[in-house]
Amino acid sequence: MSMTKDEAIYELLTRGVEEVIQKEHLEAALRSGKKLRVKLGIDPTSPNIHIGRAGSLWKLRAFQELGHKIIFIVGDFTGLIGDTSDKDSERPMMTEAQIKQNIKTYFKQASKIIDPKKSEMHYNSKWLKKLGFLEIGKMADAFGLHEFESRENISNRLKAGKRISLRELLYPIMQGYDSVAVKADVEIGGTDQRFNLLAGRVIQPLYGQRPQNIMTGTLLEGTDGRKMSSSWGNVINITDTPNDMFGKVMSIHDELIEKYFILATRIPMPRIREAISSHTNPRDQKLALAREIVTLYHGEKSAEKAADEFRRVFSKKEAPSDMREVKIVSGTLIIDVLIAIGISSKSEARRLLQQNAVELDGERISNPNQEISAGMLKVGKNRFFRILTK
Repeated sequence: MSMTKDEAIYELLTRGVEEVIQKEHLEAALRSGKKLRVKLGIDPTSPNIHIGRAGSLWKLRAFQELGHKIIFIVGDFTGLIGDTSDKDSERPMMTEAQIKQNIKTYFKQASKIIDPKKSEMHYNSKWLKKLGFLEIGKMADAFGLHEFESRENISNRLKAGKRISLRELLYPIMQGYDSVAVKADVEIGGTDQRFNLLAGRVIQPLYGQRPQNIMTGTLLEGTDGRKMSSSWGNVINITDTPNDMFGKVMSIHDELIEKYFILATRIPMPRIREAISSHTNPRDQKLALAREIVTLYHGEKSAEKAADEFRRVFSKKEAPSDMREVKIVSGTLIIDVLIAIGISSKSEARRLLQQNAVELDGERISNPNQEISAGMLKVGKNRFFRILTK
């Protein structure tokens, strides 16, 4: 049963939302019938969009369903500058080649969620490359260094004597100017983006625009309980195969089940408690959750097939039917094999090995320098690979 307009507006403003700046103004605008321009920007720090980031895209979709114009920005320029809002150290600058590789399918991935025919999609290099020192100086004058220093992660780094580059001060200005370029009425982002989102409100009046409303969303934890982040390898990507996606959802911590229902599915809020309480144990709750999430991105038939495959592999202890094959040279170090199958970094690979999360033909491997050859490789609870030698 579809929601009424009032119900849709209420859910839009509350579901998975931590804060709305100028909430009364935004709610009045939503009820007035005015067509708003709603902005979301994502930097391509990895080739894939994960379901944590997708939560903001689903917010865009909700605005779109209410008739508003949505603007999706891929930060091919801001990605070069680097945002350290959620980091305890300086983020290394990405190269143009890395950015070019990562952005290849971002618009296509976003189109799994939003209707591209009713959306504006931009790369922010279109306008940011044109900015000169005079323009940047004009915007920078609207901010004080004390405001930047007051941010918790920056304050902690200063106290610890860690380096903070002037480049990091430029990032909020760049993101704020994005709002000017697209004339945003509303900007969406995670709670870790609050300072950057507020920058848009500071900069827009310099260009004769009304400050945008802001909506910050709750951050989603990944499969290991930490904030979902591509750099930590704990992500569930919207491009994952149905089987991988299903298995990863089944591996989340039990205490995150309700949060995942709220942030990663579209089940109406009144039905979420019913969906959870109708199952007697966390495993069954996660089975229902995994079906919902896989259905969102792959359809109901794929979700049912993934559920059947999960039961076959984890209840009947049979090998997966569609293991990805990876060819290696016999005697390759396990840490290099883990990188080859897609683990994001050697530090993440070492962490998995230290946690006894890697097995070859049922034997656990903890030494990163162990040489391996052919066999069935299991990583974590739900990732299987058939290792072949060349």
